[in-house]
Amino acid sequence: MKVRDSLNPRTLESFLIDTHCHLEMDAFEQDREEVIKRAHDTGIRSIITIGSDLTGNRGGLELSQKYDFIYASVGFHPHDAKDFTEEIFQQLKAWASEFKIQKPNFPSPPIAKGGHNVGALPKGEQELRAGKVVAIGEIGLDYHYDNSPREIQRDVFVKQLQLAKELDLPAVIHSREAKRDTLEIIARSGVNKGVLHCFSGDMDMAERAMALGFYISIAGPVTFKNAKKLQEIAREIPDNSLLIETDAPYLTPEPFRGKRNEPAYLIYTAQAIAELRGVSLEDISRITALNAMRLFRIGDLPDKGEIAYRIRDNLYLNITNRCTNRCSFCVRFQSDYVKGHNLRLLDEPTEEELEQAIGDPAQYEEIVFCGYGEPLFRLDLVKNVAQWIKLRNGKVRINTNGHGNLIHGRNILPELQGIVDSISISLDAQDKETYDKICKPSFKNAYEGVLSFIREAPKFIPHVQVTVVTLPGVDIRECRRVAGSLGVQLRVRKLDSVG
Repeated sequence: MKVRDSLNPRTLESFLIDTHCHLEMDAFEQDREEVIKRAHDTGIRSIITIGSDLTGNRGGLELSQKYDFIYASVGFHPHDAKDFTEEIFQQLKAWASEFKIQKPNFPSPPIAKGGHNVGALPKGEQELRAGKVVAIGEIGLDYHYDNSPREIQRDVFVKQLQLAKELDLPAVIHSREAKRDTLEIIARSGVNKGVLHCFSGDMDMAERAMALGFYISIAGPVTFKNAKKLQEIAREIPDNSLLIETDAPYLTPEPFRGKRNEPAYLIYTAQAIAELRGVSLEDISRITALNAMRLFRIGDLPDKGEIAYRIRDNLYLNITNRCTNRCSFCVRFQSDYVKGHNLRLLDEPTEEELEQAIGDPAQYEEIVFCGYGEPLFRLDLVKNVAQWIKLRNGKVRINTNGHGNLIHGRNILPELQGIVDSISISLDAQDKETYDKICKPSFKNAYEGVLSFIREAPKFIPHVQVTVVTLPGVDIRECRRVAGSLGVQLRVRKLDSVG
């Protein structure tokens, strides 16, 4: 796996977060400080070091107190479940209670001082810093090695899940060849937030875990040539359920496979996942950092919606949150975020604000009017900004629900001629009955209006496509026939696939 030569990690929109490693282990004893500095230099914004036994938990806590961008999780690994005692449980509970994170505390990336003690707190402050335990883990079941009897593994897993629920902390779960018991125990526990770390299960397990509120974390093996099943899962996990990790010192990604792993190598796993999903490294960084912030409460989420946001080599313009549909599948009813970008606007942007946010239009493959609303509500703004983009050698696309003529009471397509290069129109269904059920439009004859809009669009805009989402009740074959009868191409989009 080769990271793009031009990439400078320090200029990423977001920094990577290693959600699972073991910096306290003996493998780092000789050069731990250098490892932490390399992580910083590679753009690792935060690290969560995960406890697995009593000594490791103590070491992780000490590191979290020393470095402001390192956090800790406390728990007892299933390998050692046979050694678990009530005394150990009480110690874990005491640590988690005393040092539990109380509020978001997401520092800026640490600044190297003379190449040493990156992000380290002054000695006089170390004992004062609390709020660094962000999870209970590593806990779970391992039926591959069976280093502890399975019944004992299950008992210890249940007890630690109860602790996570009591303290309202997410659970970091290890599950190997224990799909059924892992999912059943989680479901019975009532714990509804956590992560299946270094995921090695199948897609059914991933989907059932996500339905329980858990994230899926992908580690270095996704870079291995023969890891086809894991690569397919990494491709399919929805954006809002994806995390990444190193599990250092284990599971080193290519091109360092066979050597000791470390947080700095997270960038290779991130790049592999980006390529599998057809997005940029910056996109994966932003998406997974946001998810880590949400799950582990280690940062302040962006509180202001973006008016211009980049995905891959396109720039998207979010000009309104108003819409004439209330589609059951629309992400705006589930989240404020698309690929890590907050799109919930407080105010609609002006032309001047959009032009300033765009900068040089020619630097993007396309500039797309597409946000959390129907852009053609603001037709005059779309026309003026599109013309401004075209005068500066940019390409313009509009993503629309096809209600523009209904909104304005006239055929608006001639007004877009010459300033819009392509348009993507949501067909959404094969007939009016299905459309009304899925989209709940404001207009009585919306479906007929959409078909008319699609029929007219090729007369004025060079490239026209229509889209549908794979939903129960949507007949893709019939939608393809409808698109063909209108003389346009159909693009089928999977549910939960946005951006």
